[in-house]
Amino acid sequence: MLRGVGVAIACVASLLSPAIHAADAADSVTGAQQMILVITPDWDSTQASLRRFEQHDGKWQAVSLPHAVVIGKSGAAWGLGLHAPQPGPQKREGDGRAPAGIFSIGPAFGYASSVATGLDYHPMTAADYCIDVSDSPLYNQIVDAGKVGAKAIAGSTEPMRRDLHAAGDQRYKLGFVIAHNALRTPGGGSCIFAHLWTNKDSTTAGCTAMAEPVMRELLAWLDPARRPVFVLLPRAEYQRLRQTWRLPDLDDPAAR
Repeated sequence: MLRGVGVAIACVASLLSPAIHAADAADSVTGAQQMILVITPDWDSTQASLRRFEQHDGKWQAVSLPHAVVIGKSGAAWGLGLHAPQPGPQKREGDGRAPAGIFSIGPAFGYASSVATGLDYHPMTAADYCIDVSDSPLYNQIVDAGKVGAKAIAGSTEPMRRDLHAAGDQRYKLGFVIAHNALRTPGGGSCIFAHLWTNKDSTTAGCTAMAEPVMRELLAWLDPARRPVFVLLPRAEYQRLRQTWRLPDLDDPAAR
């Protein structure tokens, strides 16, 4: 699981504070012109399907075929995003579940000095760490250890340059922030990202992971001016909330 964004990128709370008070999911969706929609079979599934949508004349239209992605090793649970609280399992730190709901999309990150994307992009260094320690004042942020000091990152399990710290691991080579828990509520779950998968049978600690070509396609397409949102829902919750939240109708030929 990748975590929040701090000194090196600027914290998630700062980046997304204009949106984190939204309680009306329908308004959030109506204001968006791009959507990444991830649907899982149920709360406990680790496999999911990702599609891209654009809004034209008030109607969502699919702009990609479904792509296979993987999520948390324990499935999904309601996260803290642009939606009002919902009944059901709730995301907590360390539970291995990906946050469900509607979320703003933050900056992109990666190993390279630059990437083809309209998102704000931040290259990571060996000193960048995600802070997943709930009682830390830097919780749910990415920080530069050279600036905050070794004591500030003590206990963090998430170096952002996993290729340098974890035997060449490429999962964080490319990714972007999914703005879960932007207010950094202790224990609410930290630093949820989209990033690369190891393979189609792998899982994450709470992020959404995918093949590199799919990630590059997303990064090239995402446009902050179009207020993109990331939506993850089990199928039953999608069916329950589709009309209220004004989500794409997957039975509409234009949305397939």
